Formats: sequence, structure tokens, C-alpha cells
Amino acid sequence: MSATHFDKPGGPENLYLKEVDKPSPGEGEVLLKVAASTLNWADLLQKQGQYAPPPGASSILGLKASGHVAELGPRCQGHWKPGDSAMALLPSEGQPQYVTVPKGLLMPIPTGLSLPQAAAIPEAWTIAFQLLHCVGGVQEGKTVLIHAGTGGVGTAAIQLTRLLKAISLVTTSSKENIQMAQKLGAATGFDYKKEDFSEEALKATQGAGVNLILDCISGSYWEKNVNCLALDGRQVLYGLMGGANISGPLLSKLLFKRGSLITSLLRSRDKQYKQMLVKAFTEQVLPHFSTEDRQRLLPVLDRVYPVTEIQEAHVYMEGNKNVGKIVLKLPHEGRGGSTGHGHLRPSQSKLEKFTGKRSGATPRPTSKPLSLLNLSIDPY
Repeated sequence: MSATHFDKPGGPENLYLKEVDKPSPGEGEVLLKVAASTLNWADLLQKQGQYAPPPGASSILGLKASGHVAELGPRCQGHWKPGDSAMALLPSEGQPQYVTVPKGLLMPIPTGLSLPQAAAIPEAWTIAFQLLHCVGGVQEGKTVLIHAGTGGVGTAAIQLTRLLKAISLVTTSSKENIQMAQKLGAATGFDYKKEDFSEEALKATQGAGVNLILDCISGSYWEKNVNCLALDGRQVLYGLMGGANISGPLLSKLLFKRGSLITSLLRSRDKQYKQMLVKAFTEQVLPHFSTEDRQRLLPVLDRVYPVTEIQEAHVYMEGNKNVGKIVLKLPHEGRGGSTGHGHLRPSQSKLEKFTGKRSGATPRPTSKPLSLLNLSIDPY
């Protein structure tokens, strides 16, 4: 089978498709025939030699995938059967034609979503769920500042904040992106290239500040973050896109506001934690992708590339142009089903949904209230 590969750290020009052995599922595992995956910043950093996969994980890129169950490993009990459509949260190896997945990290694809849409859910949405609920402890009526608000995690966090009846403010890079965020449920947004988001956030909260900050930027934002943080507020750091170094009185300013600085990563968590998170997400959030009311959740896709254009896809993402997720389609022969619908043209709405029905439907999860009380996960 083919898989995305690079021989040495560097730019997109080092990426290519390589023939590798097809894996076999072990005990309690499922072999997933991958139809689609998505890019994320972890892929870019790993390719550049700045973010190694967790110990024991493959070096093949990709943290999530959607497709069809091809084979069940020994003692793989449960409702999964060959031919079922599914999506998976992975520590790596989301971009080959086949990948083995512990059954506890598989999720059914919600009714009405295509495989490319489903590929955008497992990693970005579980991260947003973890940051808001398990770590951030957001409550109804509270205000959340979401940096990179029109990225994959950002668009998920906006919608989950709306579902919780909290208020989201976002930073992004254009008037068009702000309007996009507002359509997803954000109260307002700030163009970080033209505005001081800290001062604007204080204005939007009548000087009170924001209760929670989801920060994937770090270094260059630290002072503005603390400035607009409310008393007893929380800043959850989950990325370093703006640099890892800071200078100045960060700790004293945090102390003055009784603020909390919490760091969180999902990729390096152990399998048990991820399985608990996936179970909670499946029960509490996944049903909201299939509802037809105003609370419906929707994965936002920017572009769809065939995996043969992996270099072009990385160039596009490195340009920080995407709104939502960049999808990779994996080639397969002799299989029907919805595997993609080409590029979204720039003139098309980024909120336009892909059409198509999924095959091999699996049982839909039963919805449970979206509440921290339903999670038996130690967030720290």
C-alpha cells in the first residue's frame, strides 16, 4: 500500500508517496481502509523535524482518518463489522491506505456526513472538546476567547461553545473570516493584523475580561492574553505557533488576576485516556452532527486534495490560508461510497456542505447531556 513519507526533515518538497507493508490488526484492533484524512499543524512540525510522534507510534503523518472497516483483529468484540463506515483518532499514521486502530478510538460517522467531512472530526473536535470541557471547565454564560478561530480546532470550539450556551470571541485574519466565525456562532471576532485583540475583548466584555482563553499561539500573545483575562480566568495553552519564548512579568500579572495557566496536549496522552475521551465525545457531542435544528454541528472544510498532491496541500497550509480543514483523499479501487467532492472554489461559501450519503451505517450513539459531570477523565 502507499503512504505519505519523508526521508529527512524539511519543506513540502521532501514529501512523497512510498510503498509500505499493509498492516494486520492485533488483538482488540480494527483494520480501517482509509478514504480520507486531514492536515494539521502537527504534520507540518513533524515534517520539519520539530515534533516527533509519541514513543512507539509510526512516523507516517496523519492524526485522524475516515473510511471503512476492512478487517477485525482477534477478540475484537462489539458492533463493528467489515464494511462499516467509521472515523478514527490516531497518534500517527492517518495517511496510508490502511491503518490499524484500537476499537476504542473508532467512532461511527454521523448520518448525512460524507467521508471527507468525517475525516475533519476526530482530532480537531476531540481537542476542542477536551480544551473546553475537560480542561477549561467552561460554563453557560461565560466568555471564551478562541485564537486561530477559523482553523480546524477553532471552528470546532466556536460551535461547541455555542452548544454550551457560552459566548465565544475569536481572533482571525480578515473581515471575511470574522463573518465566517459569526455564522458558526461567535459573538464577534478581531483581526489580529489590524486590531489589538486584547483591548477589543475588554470592550466586548464591558471591561470584565474573558473567562477562558484557548491559546495555540503562545509567546507573542502572552501579554495581551493576560491583559484581557478576567479575574480567576483560565488560559489553556495547547500550541506554540507564535513561539516558545517570552520575556516580561508574566507570573506576576497572572498572580494579580488570580489567573490559571494550564497546558494541554492530546497526541501524547495514553490510550486509556483517549478511549475515555472518545467515548464521552461519542455520547455527548456526536449526535449533534445529525440533528436538523439550530444546534447542529458542522465540520468546516476548506479544500480537498488527492493524496498525490500532498506537497501542494502542505504548501497551501503553510501559507496559513485555510479556513477549516484541508482534506486528503486516499485512492482505492473497487469500492463505492462517498469519498470526496473535489476542491471548494474560492467563490463558494466555506460553509457550503458536501453532499452524499454514507454507506455501511453503524448504530447511532444515544445523546447524553453535554456536561462535565459525564466525564470521568482527570484533565491534568
